[in-house]
Formats: sequence, structure tokens, C-alpha cells
Amino acid sequence: MKLAITLTTLALTVATSLYSGKNQGWQILFDGRSLDGWESNEETANVFSITANGALMVEGGRAHLFWLGLDQTPATFTNFELRAEVKTTQNSNSGIFFHTRFQEKGWPQYGLEAQVNSSHKDARKTGSIYALKDVLDVPPHPDDTWFEYTIRVEGKSVSICIDGTEVNSYTEPENFIPLENRPTTRLDSGTFALQAHDPKSLIYYRNIRVKPLPLTE
Repeated sequence: MKLAITLTTLALTVATSLYSGKNQGWQILFDGRSLDGWESNEETANVFSITANGALMVEGGRAHLFWLGLDQTPATFTNFELRAEVKTTQNSNSGIFFHTRFQEKGWPQYGLEAQVNSSHKDARKTGSIYALKDVLDVPPHPDDTWFEYTIRVEGKSVSICIDGTEVNSYTEPENFIPLENRPTTRLDSGTFALQAHDPKSLIYYRNIRVKPLPLTE
């Protein structure tokens, strides 16, 4: 009996460790229980909340939720792979910013945005690297269905995958000229932010995790 209990405890420990991703270099950013490590700029209050089933619900007006990190998970990333499960609803818009930094209001001026949008009127759909290399008109996923969003950055290259299939890629040119209205929109280093876009948009996120990757020359 003691041996059976020990083996059961060991199996549960291994399963928990594998789920957390610690054995594979993954850091859990959102586990469905709290928003520890995150901070909203509160441009619109109370738009980020956790549902009873452990999803992060984004609804109510423009605001951005920034990952500021815990003691053991610094909030600055250069090369990384970020994965999140996402569910859009009809006519909703959101985005995942990376290489960004906290700001009190407005659209984030630092870093790049990976668009989240299946049926919103914006022609830039999920997988777009917003305004730099866009996926236009035809979304790579339907509304009301969970999908896995993967953003991988290595050096000056970005790969976007939906459910394991690459839908977009972008390489920042050596002579890159930033967008006129966002001169700091470029690959560098920084943190992540989730976007609440407008009062009518409703988006869900869960299982957000990141794996830092080695720096490239």
C-alpha cells in the first residue's frame, strides 16, 4: 500500500511538472487563477477579469494588460516563443504586443502587435504583424473556438503560427524605417501586453506561457 501511494504521488508530481512546463523551459504567465505579475494601465477600468472556468476575459473598452513579471520571471524578453490559447467572438478585436513596455494610456508605442481578429471590420486578421506584414481579409480561425496562438522571435525574424501551422512570417530589414506615427515600432526587447480594443469586443485568453530562447548573433 505504501509503495502504491508513493508511486501515485510521484506520477502526480511528474504530471504537474510537465503541465507547468518547467522541465521544458516554459514560464507560465497566466494560469487561470490570478493576474499576479500583470498590470492593467486602467485607461478603461475593469476590462480584464477571470472567468469561473479559468479564462482571462477581455471586454469593456480600450486598455492594455502588461506583463511586469514575478521575482523569478523577469519581464524583459528578446528571443522567445510565446503560446496562448485564444477565443474570439463575433466582431471583436484584440492583440498581443511583444517587445513593448508599460504606458499609462493609448495604443502601445513600443514593440510589435500580433493581431487577434476573425470577424471585426478591420481587414487585418489574426496572424498579422500589425501594419508591418498583414494577413488580410481571410482569418486563419473561426470565432467561438479556442485556438493556439504561437509567436516566435529569433533575432530580427518573427514567425506566427495558428494551431501549429505558420500563417505569417516577417524579417525586419537592415535598413528598416519605422512607421511614421510609431517610430519605436521595431524588434528590440521588452515585455508582453494584451489589448482590450473597444467596448464591443469580447476576447478570451488562457494558458499563456513563454519560453526564452538563446540570443542570436
